[in-house]
Amino acid sequence: MPSSALGLAFLAFQLCPAVLGGAWQRFAVVDRGWPLFATKVENFQWENCGPSSEPAGIKSLSVSPDPVVIPGDVTVSACVYTSIGITSPLKAVVTLEKRLGEMWLKIPCVEELGSCTYDDICAKLDAIIPPGQPCPEPLLTYGIPCHCPFKAGTYNLPSSEVYIPDVDLPSFLTNGDYRIQVVLSNGDQELSCSKISFSLHSGKWWLW
Repeated sequence: MPSSALGLAFLAFQLCPAVLGGAWQRFAVVDRGWPLFATKVENFQWENCGPSSEPAGIKSLSVSPDPVVIPGDVTVSACVYTSIGITSPLKAVVTLEKRLGEMWLKIPCVEELGSCTYDDICAKLDAIIPPGQPCPEPLLTYGIPCHCPFKAGTYNLPSSEVYIPDVDLPSFLTNGDYRIQVVLSNGDQELSCSKISFSLHSGKWWLW
């Protein structure tokens, strides 16, 4: 996925370490009548935060249900565009903030998680999915590339269901409201700015 969507996807990767290991698989829930420790992600919103002159951005992005329960199934659809080819090095500046009353507290970068700068997302993608290996589903089915360079054009991901397994969230991701900004650039040119916001709640939930 190019530019903005790539940045948001990378954020999802950094917040879900199991996905980095290729664990896009269904884990069995032994007894749905027992309480399960799970995480709820709700009130998901997004926006393009850069000027309209930027060459890349999001046309649409949908995540359901609301709330998303982890572990569990999530349905995602997206449409993103880039008017120029995107090549390495693709720099990402990520700002993660948590609401404290009427204020937003910036969460520092700890072990490459939080408000971090990544000098080249292209190299990160090559490390996650070695060149020559097929892109993971559902990207493979819909012909969406997962390596640089990304050609100019519009990329559509129709409504697709993905299972998110149980993962240990970083200790700084406690219950609360969060917002994330991702600015992608190549050299001196800013390519896109995207923001997402969501609420996070962890605890024991009954699954029936």
